[in-house]
Amino acid sequence: KEGTVLQKCKPKPNYSNFKEKMFNDLDKHWIQLKYDEYYGEKEQPLWFYQYLKHGSCCQKMYNQNTYFSLALRLKDKFDLLRTLQIHKIFPGSSYTFKEIFDAIKTATQMDPDLKCTKGAP
Repeated sequence: KEGTVLQKCKPKPNYSNFKEKMFNDLDKHWIQLKYDEYYGEKEQPLWFYQYLKHGSCCQKMYNQNTYFSLALRLKDKFDLLRTLQIHKIFPGSSYTFKEIFDAIKTATQMDPDLKCTKGAP
């Protein structure tokens, strides 16, 4: 659906808390930094939110486990931080929009959808 925002599609999907291997994989690679360990494991708010917002739009093609497995594989395929490091772009310094845009494009082979936020730290 090129040109449309794919989020919060209907019907609202059911979310089942992850356990064991998938939980461990997500906990290692998609960390819920905003939440303490107990709450993160019990409620899984970050993954729940992401699945409702974005996973809902592909629920006819992918179940919840398949959706997150694909997300983890894509994360490994497009290691954004490593790509930026290769292009000598590091946190805490200033770079032009074009420098960041071009660095990401080398990894994805597509124009990234980047936005600047005024006043961001």
